[in-house]
Amino acid sequence: MRKLAVLMIVIGVTGVAGVTMSGRGPAPQRPASESAGATIPRTAAGKPDFSGMWDSPKAIGVNRPPGATVFDKGKMAPFKPGGEALFYELRTGDPRHDEPRAFCQPTGFPSNLFAPYPVQIVQNNDTLVMLPEFMFMARMIPLNGRPHRAELEPTYYGDPVGRWDGDTLVVDTTNFHRWSLDDWYYVNPKEYRMHSDAFHVTERISFKNPKTLSYVMTIDDPKIFTAPWSQEFEMTRRPPQDSQLFEFVCEENNRCPGGQCTK
Repeated sequence: MRKLAVLMIVIGVTGVAGVTMSGRGPAPQRPASESAGATIPRTAAGKPDFSGMWDSPKAIGVNRPPGATVFDKGKMAPFKPGGEALFYELRTGDPRHDEPRAFCQPTGFPSNLFAPYPVQIVQNNDTLVMLPEFMFMARMIPLNGRPHRAELEPTYYGDPVGRWDGDTLVVDTTNFHRWSLDDWYYVNPKEYRMHSDAFHVTERISFKNPKTLSYVMTIDDPKIFTAPWSQEFEMTRRPPQDSQLFEFVCEENNRCPGGQCTK
């Protein structure tokens, strides 16, 4: 079982953030020639089958200490008037605001997917389930391209809908309430990145080879940015011995201030 007291050390992007409580490191890098031209796995219906254990998305060509993935500011569109003030929210010193995960509140999307923990994908013809080990919050993604549900209240993880574009899975997610975008504040505590309630995410997932996924995320937040912007990440297949996720327990109503249960 995970211990909450070291949770924020692990999830941060500095210091010893690359060491997880399970002792897992990143999946080993494969030579490009090893799987070049290899056949990708497919379902019985002929669609790419992403099922398996994967590393969380990692930025391409970025030399950063191990830890949670964050967005590259250089990829972002310009701010619209007033957008920068909405994007950067000052930390107040109240851990319920500054680090709500210390009280086991939801991480939200995409932060939960960017944590330095494995991600399990389970797929059939109708649904793809994406389950990060961090916080153990599953995304159930229907693959029928249905309209978004209009009756939902805003959520931490949005309402995802998938459809196929050739061999690329396109996932469109809306219906968020305002929440943290990523863990950039561990790099710069003065820049606490938030998305608005108009947050709209499009993911494009495809195989580069049988052991590497291209994961392209397009952010459209019209209350903050002048235009949508995109960044590509990669997800690497975990070695065969990593066949399942470890238990991660974090329940709401934690009464330890800031997650420090020492008294």
